[in-house]
Amino acid sequence: MGKELTTREQDYSQWYNDLVIKGSLADYSAVRGCMVIKPYGFALWENMRDVLDRMFKDTGHQNAYFPLFVPKSLFEAEEKNAEGFAKECAVVTHYRLKADPNNKGKLIVDAEAKLEEELVVRPTSEAIIWNTYKGWIQSYRDLPILVNQWANVVRWEMRTRLFLRTAEFLWQEGHTAHATAEEAIAETRQMLDVYADFAENWMALPVIKGVKSPNERFAGAEDTYCIEALMQDGKALQAGTSHFLGQNFAKAFDVKFSDRDNKLDYVWATSWGVSTRLIGALVMAHSDDDGLILPPRIAPVQVVIVPIFKGADQKALIDAKVHEIVKKLKALGVSVKYDDSDNARPGWKFAEYELKGVPVRMAIGARDLENNVAEIARRDTKEKQSVGLDGIEAYIQNLLEEIQRAIFEKARGYRDAHITPANTWDEFLQLLDTKGGFVSAHWDGTAETEDKIKEMSKATIRCIPLDNPAEDGKCILTGNPSTQRVLFARAY
Repeated sequence: MGKELTTREQDYSQWYNDLVIKGSLADYSAVRGCMVIKPYGFALWENMRDVLDRMFKDTGHQNAYFPLFVPKSLFEAEEKNAEGFAKECAVVTHYRLKADPNNKGKLIVDAEAKLEEELVVRPTSEAIIWNTYKGWIQSYRDLPILVNQWANVVRWEMRTRLFLRTAEFLWQEGHTAHATAEEAIAETRQMLDVYADFAENWMALPVIKGVKSPNERFAGAEDTYCIEALMQDGKALQAGTSHFLGQNFAKAFDVKFSDRDNKLDYVWATSWGVSTRLIGALVMAHSDDDGLILPPRIAPVQVVIVPIFKGADQKALIDAKVHEIVKKLKALGVSVKYDDSDNARPGWKFAEYELKGVPVRMAIGARDLENNVAEIARRDTKEKQSVGLDGIEAYIQNLLEEIQRAIFEKARGYRDAHITPANTWDEFLQLLDTKGGFVSAHWDGTAETEDKIKEMSKATIRCIPLDNPAEDGKCILTGNPSTQRVLFARAY
């Protein structure tokens, strides 16, 4: 079939790339560092997007859309944010091409069409949004503003990887404005909870909620909250972030409001986002050497039915029964595909849907029909079972929920087994090199030590867990006093 994958043990990185390509999630494009999201991969993103969108709206947010281009002067207004993203910016300087008089059929930049002000292609939208909010906010009555946008952003990455790090990617970014710091912090925490809920209950991806160290904060934020997940190779992946921006952007763009006592104050802000990087997390957290394993709640196809027959008469009988089953499954809200195409043998189809991670496969042949049964195979464990056709729809619906639970429990078991305390520098390095995962260790709280640990071990502080217990100890590198452990890991 030409679909064989590199195994995880052989080369985890190559296994991931093979799976994204051969599993029909994405493809490389003519633009260096950018990807094409294929229909199957985009269907997965749409399912994720639709759930998140509903969760945002349920918490009072509305969708809007802001321009792709940000005038450079606006981008520079919040200094930390501008410096943080400067190296990744794509910049538009001209607005027209013209025919090259010295080279027929070629186009050159029209030097006379230089923009009066250069435009940054958005790496994030705080600048353009807060410049807009200035015109929307005068009084406390105009607050809060709870806005989200679904968009693409450009960050000119030099080393790219499909879904995990590309020059252009899809995401959502929430940008909210509040009258008090307390409201803004509550919003930041609320959205972190939304992300954690989505990751665990829809993606079957266990996450740790925490706050970033000052070094790892979003540029321009007072605090960055995050959810951190663990991949099967022992590396961590940041799966979502929610930022308390304080009054930094309001001050940069002079966004003030009159409060209930008619006093002027700067607005308090948040921003929060997740991206198509989540698809990469999904692939790496659950899949195996035979292909994708997709959680049923977000799988583009939850059930595939493959007929096994000889001749038109047998197929007609199977068709009649399958169409009945399909109708009942769809009525239960199950996404089902009946693959009765004659361009591939059943064995090829089985391997293809295994590769694509379809949670449940049903095979039904002429003899099965006579015995009023079908063979049901679950993708996560590869178990097969002969199941009676009477009431098979309810059986499948329950099986999908069982698979969802089982995928989560397996990932959580792996994650929990890979959170390990380290008390010395040697132990810390040994754990990173041999076991991987999260290493729970004391740190003296200084940026200098954090930088040194990163330089010497390639591990970063992934987060300070929100439920972190206080514990007196000594920093693994400097021996200086510490009041709590933090989670280190090598990461994507």
